[in-house]
Amino acid sequence: MSLSDFLIMRQELYLLGIMILLIVIKLLVTEKENNRNIITLINILLLINVLAGFIPGVASSIFGGMYHTDPTLVMEKNILNIGTFIIGLQAYDWMKNQKNAIEFYLILISTLLGMFFMISSGHLLMFYIGLELASLPLAALASFNKTEKRSAEAGLKMILMSGFSSCIMLFGISMFYGASGTLLFNQLAQHGMGSNLEMLAFIFLFGGFAFKISLVPFHFWTADVYEGAPISITAYLSVISKASVLFVFITVLYKVFNQMSDMWVNILIISSVLTISIGNLFALRQQNMKRFLAFSSIAQVGYIILGIMGSSAMGMASVVYFLFIYIFSNLAAFGVISSISAATGKENIIDLKGLYKTNPKLSLMLILAILSLAGVPPTAGFFGKFFLLSAVASKGLYYMVGFAALNMIISLYYYLRIVKTVFTSSETPVPLFQSSMASRIGLIICAIGIITIGFVGDIFNYINHLSFGLIK
Repeated sequence: MSLSDFLIMRQELYLLGIMILLIVIKLLVTEKENNRNIITLINILLLINVLAGFIPGVASSIFGGMYHTDPTLVMEKNILNIGTFIIGLQAYDWMKNQKNAIEFYLILISTLLGMFFMISSGHLLMFYIGLELASLPLAALASFNKTEKRSAEAGLKMILMSGFSSCIMLFGISMFYGASGTLLFNQLAQHGMGSNLEMLAFIFLFGGFAFKISLVPFHFWTADVYEGAPISITAYLSVISKASVLFVFITVLYKVFNQMSDMWVNILIISSVLTISIGNLFALRQQNMKRFLAFSSIAQVGYIILGIMGSSAMGMASVVYFLFIYIFSNLAAFGVISSISAATGKENIIDLKGLYKTNPKLSLMLILAILSLAGVPPTAGFFGKFFLLSAVASKGLYYMVGFAALNMIISLYYYLRIVKTVFTSSETPVPLFQSSMASRIGLIICAIGIITIGFVGDIFNYINHLSFGLIK
């Protein structure tokens, strides 16, 4: 294999290079007082990784079609790179006092590497290996706070649920091999899908995906893991992990199982209705911000499923576009909560009372994020949901558009409850505090994304153009 073949995997090689460098740093530097400098260096490396991801490349495949890349996949990886860089900035206040900062980022980047292999996979086993590389280290990150019982519980639940869902998915993959004699995406797409065994295999495969993205009724682990894990890891699970699986999910549905679209569209309709309804109902009664955002993210996945129902290039473009916006919106909310938690240890909704008086800038940032998640114009979240509904409307599923619109109105209640709490007076509000420069930069990036993405039409046009090139 030539050097040019390996350069096809340049984005994975960037991450591998960062991991090797972190191992060298760990061996050479042991003084705790250098912790802040090390974290700053890591964030600089993550920034370089983001910039390097935009170096133009060519569409190609290697390893007999098991790994492939094209501009759409590169764009999806770049979106994940941007989100990971923002999380790295937001984790600064928490990680500066941790003893194992290098290990944290090493595990974090290894999960991102697994997601990249998963996104570029052209073979179900390649996808499964990437999925496991992305999932197993997340359990270690969820239990990273070794002194907290909730964190250990989150790690245990994460590893059990990941193992269970992986077994279900692997069983479905084995059925596909038995029915078709191949696991390559392009050969599966050419194989006449429709036998009872293949439909059963698809259901198992769908069940594995549903666990990973927290579709109802496969969502039970989500809130407990989100609450127990460190906030930065909760943000990573909510945004980066879900986005990566959704990128693969939509590609697999459109390119591999397009012949079974009549079946999986009906499955998605039922899943979307349940996911949006349950997510909204449980979000109404949450008191902890991490659990609140967990059920909010479950409901958001239900809206994303609407876009996937579009079964077209427009559907794919709307999903990728929404996920791009969702990264900025959700990370902005988690960034504010992370700053408050690092300064005060408070994570409940009631603790936000009086925040507008003591920390007005953080209040505005949180409100902007909440309004974007709710889909209130003129935030980017409004445009993202508009294109999702447009995609499902193009399929003729107008009753689903009405159902989604009704639930968006319901969601305004619990989203605006956060806004109301921020502006409610309190005798013991969150005291005035100064977050780190890294955390502030992360929030500024999120704010710019929330405000500008919806008005820059070229972004959606570019995503839509790539989608038309991919989905014929």
